[in-house]
Amino acid sequence: MDLNNLIQTFIEYATAYLPKVAGALAVLIIGLIVVSAITKGISAIMNSRELDGSLKSFITSLVSVLLKLMLALAVMGTLGIEATSFVAVLGAAGLAVGMALSGTLQNFAGSVMIMIFKPFKVGDFIDAQGYMGSVKEIQIFNTILTTPDNKTIIIPNGSLANGSMTNFSTEPTRRIDWVYGIGYGDDVQKAREILVRLANEDSRILKDPEFFVGLGELADSSVNLTTRAWVNAGDYWDVNFEMNEKVYNAFNAEGINIPFPQMDVHVQNQ
Repeated sequence: MDLNNLIQTFIEYATAYLPKVAGALAVLIIGLIVVSAITKGISAIMNSRELDGSLKSFITSLVSVLLKLMLALAVMGTLGIEATSFVAVLGAAGLAVGMALSGTLQNFAGSVMIMIFKPFKVGDFIDAQGYMGSVKEIQIFNTILTTPDNKTIIIPNGSLANGSMTNFSTEPTRRIDWVYGIGYGDDVQKAREILVRLANEDSRILKDPEFFVGLGELADSSVNLTTRAWVNAGDYWDVNFEMNEKVYNAFNAEGINIPFPQMDVHVQNQ
């Protein structure tokens, strides 16, 4: 093939296919803009109607995926690819496609189960799949958590729906458990009175159920006092940390020893 024939062939192909490619590119760009506008519009409508945050993120994600699938079919149609031909290709590779999509379909089914049974919602603090964090979004395939140290964790909804999970935000109150060790020979009753006094001085500690102090264990190096208090869920960590500091200072001021692990060694002369 000489140069003139090569150029002629290139011109023929360009004339035949460039309009389709340009049209498909235009459809893609305009379609993405329209999809973004529709998604934002739906989100704004749900915000104005104060829809549940979990349902809002799920619907927004679902609509976005469906619209993008429709856009992909429109782009293929502009290129001259028949949708039926595309489906036939997928059908011919059914086994491979099924295996590839099995995890995705499981995650979608998991998201539907989460929406129906609502084991958690946006804003809840949960412990699941080895991660703890606040639920930021529930999407159609994944749930996004934000950890206390501001990391983003993405967990597939299939494993969330089928695995065990702890939701710390379901109940309005939580119980805090402390174990305070004092030295052998120290006054247990005096230590108990200090703990009760500190609890009564903190208005965040609920009076019902009653604050509890009991001798929990005669350990190797300490006498351990088991202490339990009920607080509103939002006060849990503040009360937990502040009580530890108050007990440490009060025990030191009152002469109550806080022992550390130790071992007595007896040496016998032969």
